[in-house]
Amino acid sequence: MATGIENLIIYKQSERIEIFLHKFTEKFPVDERYRMVDQIRRASNAISSNIAESYGRYSYKEKVRYMHIARGEASELRQLIIRAQKKNYIKEDSMKFVEEKITELMKGINGYIKFLRNKDNQLTA
Repeated sequence: MATGIENLIIYKQSERIEIFLHKFTEKFPVDERYRMVDQIRRASNAISSNIAESYGRYSYKEKVRYMHIARGEASELRQLIIRAQKKNYIKEDSMKFVEEKITELMKGINGYIKFLRNKDNQLTA
């Protein structure tokens, strides 16, 4: 049975997005390997890495801080996917699918931030 971060839905979502995009970007033009492909892979990796970092922090304020970074990376990733579609590296339906998954993840991150803030407020009340 999974324990710890493996139980966190947003972590699982971010990991699935990262793995999907890693495979998906293999189809991009070779000349984009060190530009857009690298940016997409780094941003997708940064989301799950910052969620993990948040999970491992002690204070709720620190946890929230890393979740804000994860949300920012998700926002950056969404814009990269939209630009990739505009450059015709991704079909529109694929872009919309990925964008939808990122939006779901961002909503989950927002919910987790709210949960963490409520926990922090309970401690200080």
